[in-house]
Amino acid sequence: MPAIGVLTLEIHVEESHSLKDKRHVVKSLKDRLRDRFNVAIAEIDGLDSWQSSVVAAVTVSNDRVHAEQVLQAVEAHAANLLGGSLTASSVEWL
Repeated sequence: MPAIGVLTLEIHVEESHSLKDKRHVVKSLKDRLRDRFNVAIAEIDGLDSWQSSVVAAVTVSNDRVHAEQVLQAVEAHAANLLGGSLTASSVEWL
């Protein structure tokens, strides 16, 4: 049975003073995670906020253990890139 995992990352970009500043940070994060881990990724909330964003990364696998490992690696890499800007994360299985 396929496993579909959704990792949600809540981000607060303290140094952002405009939507352009925040979008630069979010786009860079999305591009890096997509390229490194081959996950689907999108900003799903906070689109009009200067400093807040919610980004979701999705992976699909026929092996739940593999999907969990991918999402854990994505979360760890995002935390490394964002530092204190990553305020929360959660995983949901569909």
